[in-house]
Amino acid sequence: MTIADISHSPRVARNRNTTTSSADALPRECTFDPADWGVLAAHWYPVALSRDVVEAPVAATLLDEPLVVYRTGDTVVVANDICPHRGVPLSRGTGDGATVACAYHGIRFGAGGRCVAVPAHPTASIPKRLTLRTYPAVERYGLVWTCLRPDPVTSQEPAAAPIPAMPGWHDSGYQAVTCPAFDVAAFAGRQVEGFLDVAHFGFVHVDTFGDPDNTEVPDYNPVASATGFSVDYWSTVGNYPHGTAIADPGYRWLRRFDVHLPFTATLVVHFPDNGRLCIMNAASPVSARRTRMFAPIAKNFATDQPAQEIFDFNLRIFEEDRVIVEVQKPENLPLDPRIEVNIAADRSSVAYRRGLRAMGLSHFFTA
Repeated sequence: MTIADISHSPRVARNRNTTTSSADALPRECTFDPADWGVLAAHWYPVALSRDVVEAPVAATLLDEPLVVYRTGDTVVVANDICPHRGVPLSRGTGDGATVACAYHGIRFGAGGRCVAVPAHPTASIPKRLTLRTYPAVERYGLVWTCLRPDPVTSQEPAAAPIPAMPGWHDSGYQAVTCPAFDVAAFAGRQVEGFLDVAHFGFVHVDTFGDPDNTEVPDYNPVASATGFSVDYWSTVGNYPHGTAIADPGYRWLRRFDVHLPFTATLVVHFPDNGRLCIMNAASPVSARRTRMFAPIAKNFATDQPAQEIFDFNLRIFEEDRVIVEVQKPENLPLDPRIEVNIAADRSSVAYRRGLRAMGLSHFFTA
């Protein structure tokens, strides 16, 4: 007798939550408009730090979908965080670096989300449906990336996944670190727009690098790209932490922003003496009101700086931004240009909202 032979009636089969459910089904408590969720779910987002996925399973949420992330040797599995046997979150279970076991009955899952052991029936055949619903997983820049509605080609060839490029990460002479994840009680679009904003330095970041006596924003112009747009922004606002080095008077700092719609942007700050600081702002939408932000960083100066110092300073900057982003109203990002008033310094914001609008995003973002 196989385990599948037990209590298998048509009525039970129709009511069970199995891995054969429609790929178009929305998360149980979805906070997004269904059409908007469908658009966003086709993109790739980070859901965990690679260094955190060792033996124990890691819980994550993406677009309201609870996920479990666990390691199987040299690869990582991303799956719905639910055991198909009796619906207990697998993130409450245990792992050994090769499999993850449910906390309820010890049923164990391995590569590809396939069940490899049922302790209650160690010698019986394992039902084919006792398999997790998995999503493609790619480790890049110290992060685990996934997509809830992947393109059939990129899901089979992870190397081809359209994950945003990270400047400097693979370049020789660069120190590359991945900051701890940072949570924001706000919509991902608001957080990304704040990252792109160049008019707030002298008001929000006065305790880290901003200059309250240098707040004028020189002209700049976003340029459309295949993934969104790019901006070369020149100004005399420095990027050294307060109390450290000072650039020569009149030095013009170049900040190069590259936007990868919908919620990822990179910034390359050009320091004196050919120094480069590269930051990725990858805003992973937990829900329509919560964001988990990931930030890989690469730089070619002070390359022996302890990673914790880098983490601490950038956390201070992100905390300064968080205080503002979390109180913005409306909580969503208005794409209708009539809802908020723009000024010339908002060219990046206008380009960003226009890009989201062109993706087809609608109700939630314009209400």
